Amino acid sequence: QVQLVESGGGLVQAGGSLRLSCAASGSIFSTNIMGWYRQAPGKQRELVANIKRGGSPSYADSVKGRFTISRDNAKNTVFLQMNDLKPEDTAIYYCAAGIISPPVYWGQGTQVTVSS
Repeated sequence: QVQLVESGGGLVQAGGSLRLSCAASGSIFSTNIMGWYRQAPGKQRELVANIKRGGSPSYADSVKGRFTISRDNAKNTVFLQMNDLKPEDTAIYYCAAGIISPPVYWGQGTQVTVSS
């Protein structure tokens, strides 16, 4: 079993930055891929970015050039640096992990609100 605990959400003005963190406990083998998804009101949950234990980050087109995903394998933690935030980035952000994609382990979610 894997437990994921997110932190770092909040309220920010458009153009601002936030950094999300997600610490995983449990099976390291089960966190081969870690990433972030988001769900805005009335919309489906979507992939924001993910990264394998050996690297190779992947991003949604809507966040390329603004968001950066990274991970600390020693601490089994994944980060999402979000710059130049836009109101359309407002959503609940979920940390996710698994051996392969799609993930099977989910965090509780953290709210990100971007005001215009």
